[in-house]
Amino acid sequence: MRESQLGELTVSSLGLGCMGMSQSYGDSADEAESIATVHAALDAGCTFIDTADVYGDGANEELVGRALAGRRDKAVLATKFGFTRSSADSAMPTVVDGSPAYARAALDASLRRLGVDHVDLWYLHRRDPQVPIEETVGAMAEAVQAGKVRYLGLSEVSGETVRAAHAVHPISAVQSEWSLWTRDPETTVLPTLRELGIGFVPFSPLGRGFLTGQLKSPDDFAPDDLRRGLPRFSGANFQRNLDLVEKVRALAAAKGVTAGQLALAWLLAQGNFVAPIPGTKRRKYLAENLGAVDIVLTEAELAALDEAFPPDAVAGERYAEGALKMVEK
Repeated sequence: MRESQLGELTVSSLGLGCMGMSQSYGDSADEAESIATVHAALDAGCTFIDTADVYGDGANEELVGRALAGRRDKAVLATKFGFTRSSADSAMPTVVDGSPAYARAALDASLRRLGVDHVDLWYLHRRDPQVPIEETVGAMAEAVQAGKVRYLGLSEVSGETVRAAHAVHPISAVQSEWSLWTRDPETTVLPTLRELGIGFVPFSPLGRGFLTGQLKSPDDFAPDDLRRGLPRFSGANFQRNLDLVEKVRALAAAKGVTAGQLALAWLLAQGNFVAPIPGTKRRKYLAENLGAVDIVLTEAELAALDEAFPPDAVAGERYAEGALKMVEK
């Protein structure tokens, strides 16, 4: 397995996103298969394991903790905090709490659920607009000093926020959506990270499954699937985006790889400061994703992908309006 550099933290160039093992994409949970998938990832050298306290309202951290029992030393373990829900009604929209007091409590709760004494990378899941980023990162830095965390990260933040945070304590990684169909970070965030020596962790690098070319209709989704409420997967947007993916499928077929592998290879070609975390809960899809690590793209092939899927071609926003407001640009 190749390696990527997130600041001073070395990780496998391809990680494993674990959110879907506990929520969001329909299909019943299969704990045995999920744990087997984590084990298969570790055995293959895919050691960068990503979760968050909000995934499954803590259930995903507990699952990951069970999967890593006896194997903790083989994993680079990342989790996130910041999202919280109303204690009166868990169905209320998610809000953000970046206060120092909440940060301390959230970390201790994550460590308990994971069954570990420290995490390797701890992210702020979204910036709290009510709390200066310097205060939040200051509290996160205390966790590093206490030995509960090794490195710090931020998620879905602007380049300006990264600079302010990095001035308080070194930020090792920023996690945001980045793929052929989500190019937003390329404008200001990625140049800032390159300048400061910070790594980038793309989540949803397969466009929540769209870039695999396997989705054919919004009717493919279960009633409780998160994607039913996302603009890019709705109405006329779905077909317009499907037309773009067909071009990727054609390029992939010409190279003898899958569309998903080609999409991951495109990200991996952007530099060794990049470590995508495609999510899956099944070993067969993990194996397909890992095949992307060995794909080498020529300059001509990279140019063809950019031509087939230009930055502004995708139809629809990433999130509905409420969730979109939590994302900095």
